[in-house]
Amino acid sequence: MPSRTQARFVQPCAVRSRPAKSSAAPVFHVHVRSSRATVGQVTVGNSHFRCALGRSGSRVIKREGDGATPIGLWQLRTVFYRSDRMPRPRSRIPIRILLKHDGWCDAPADRNYNRLVRLPYPASCEPLWRSDSVYDIVVVLDHNSRPRHRCGGSAIFIHVARPDFTPTEGCVALSRADLLRFLAAARLGSCLSVGTRRR
Repeated sequence: MPSRTQARFVQPCAVRSRPAKSSAAPVFHVHVRSSRATVGQVTVGNSHFRCALGRSGSRVIKREGDGATPIGLWQLRTVFYRSDRMPRPRSRIPIRILLKHDGWCDAPADRNYNRLVRLPYPASCEPLWRSDSVYDIVVVLDHNSRPRHRCGGSAIFIHVARPDFTPTEGCVALSRADLLRFLAAARLGSCLSVGTRRR
């Protein structure tokens, strides 16, 4: 049996998507442009919002640090927001205020890999409190969460896009206005479906 300080992981493999818990909850689709793999489109009802994707495009088999957006069906888990910069977003997804000590562990060998941690933290982490606006709103997806795969990818979020829609490190990024509309349409059980479309 591993000790309490050891990480508990299954063997590395492709991280599989999971179905939504509620079939009545809306599923939002990300269509990937084959001509430009780092740009996509999120469908929300009858609306279509431009989004930025990973610098390596999208992949079924996601690995830590590969810069790819994982293909699959990912449930929306939690929303974090900067209360010092904006009012509370309107959504039926659980919402929490982002704090200065919030970080996300990206060290595959750590027992808290791909989890929220408090900074400072002894293993490698991504700070969620940033000087730019990218993480003013962060939607946590359930990619590589239960079970977690060592090196299967961490910190896969929906967040605010940069003005020029620069590619992400694997997340899906929308403009602030579109992300707020997205959240208003979401509810418990909602999923983001990342796939491809031919043109």
